Amino acid sequence: MQGLATSGEETKIDVSNEKINMKEYFAYFSYGFGQCFSFGLVGTFILFFYTDILGISAVAASIIFLVARIWDAVIDPIVAGFMDTRRTKHGKFRGYMKFTPILIVVSTIFCFFSPDISVTGKVIYAGATYILWGTIYAFSDIPFWSLSTVISKNGQDRTKLLTVANLGVYGGIGMVGFLVPILIATFNKNYTPSVSYLITVGIIMVAAYILMFIGYKYTKERVVPEHNEKVTFKDVIESAKVNKYMFKILLVFFLNIFMNIVQGIILYFFTYNLNAPQLMSVFGIIGTLSAVGFLFIPLLTKYFKKRNILRTLLGMDIIIRLIFFLVGYESIGLVITFLAITQLLYSATGPIISAMLSETVEYSEVKTGKRTEAIVFGGQTFAGKLSVALAGAFTGLILTLIGYQANVEQTEFTLSGLFIVVSILPALGSLLRLLVLSKYDYTEVEFNECLRIIQERKSKEV
Repeated sequence: MQGLATSGEETKIDVSNEKINMKEYFAYFSYGFGQCFSFGLVGTFILFFYTDILGISAVAASIIFLVARIWDAVIDPIVAGFMDTRRTKHGKFRGYMKFTPILIVVSTIFCFFSPDISVTGKVIYAGATYILWGTIYAFSDIPFWSLSTVISKNGQDRTKLLTVANLGVYGGIGMVGFLVPILIATFNKNYTPSVSYLITVGIIMVAAYILMFIGYKYTKERVVPEHNEKVTFKDVIESAKVNKYMFKILLVFFLNIFMNIVQGIILYFFTYNLNAPQLMSVFGIIGTLSAVGFLFIPLLTKYFKKRNILRTLLGMDIIIRLIFFLVGYESIGLVITFLAITQLLYSATGPIISAMLSETVEYSEVKTGKRTEAIVFGGQTFAGKLSVALAGAFTGLILTLIGYQANVEQTEFTLSGLFIVVSILPALGSLLRLLVLSKYDYTEVEFNECLRIIQERKSKEV
């Protein structure tokens, strides 16, 4: 890494006074688990809801997603910058985690309401509620991820925190994927599909609120800024500008877009290729169980650099997906097996990427003397929403290009297109990630050197 002197080995940092108990780990998990009930609902089911329940076209849905991300490009950095320049009475980030859960609940329910108005009115309503949801989500997601950097300054502790956070994230998304089809099928016996969706979302989001409140209640902030002076928006912008490693990791994170496309199209694949839409619940279970593998990540990072672990996972993903594509989808058992393996590999990248991103906070602090956690994870929030939105937009375009027609038997061309997306497309994402990481040289060694420099500066101020 250029610009930092290193000794060639990890610098030992005294963090013996920073103890994190199991209750706090569980609370941090709980917030991510509950928050991603909302993210899973919108990320996995909103396109299907728009096209098959609300009755708007895939193209119109794609336009909504793109407009929303243009708005996010403006609002997310402002939200992050605002958080970096102020502290609430509950800490730098926990104050936002206290009041945003109820707003997340309400905005998510609005997204799945089907008003009895014209198609044009429905498009406007869908766009307005989707943009509202994305804006509110920033006020919850940015402090949630940023909290990991102020709970502890120790790299291994952060890896554990971000591992349980990602366990909550993937578990929450997977749980929604499991529950929604079951609840929809149950309520469809007595209600219309639109009402069934509304009831289902309402039940899930009530549970989400309880889980998120637990996350706020039982977490603590321990790490204080290097300097006592006020951080300004100019400082935040400067910190972002010098943090070249942040941008590289955010690009790696954004490339989730390929798997997000799969998340958006998998229900169509189960419904039309396999004639088994109930498998969506199985896929949800796979997503939830795959997150259990996260528990091995902290152990691996004790012996291997996170960058190298990530590279290995991506290489394995490419190989497995090539085999999946060549085998085909005639056997449901093999399809589920390949989906389980690839989901496990994909899920395992989550906590590693988040941990690598969190370590760039200290890099920018060394460069500028200002600690700006929110702008780093604000970038993750925006990259995540951009990835989901563009995935939704591309999914809509893909469905149009392969000739998909709602609620009718699909052509062989359409079925082949759906399988290509599910099986082989994410391999392209893994390949692009490997290219980005090929020149990434900020590892645990450089991170610990940053910690040493920051600690040395503090000791001189005393």
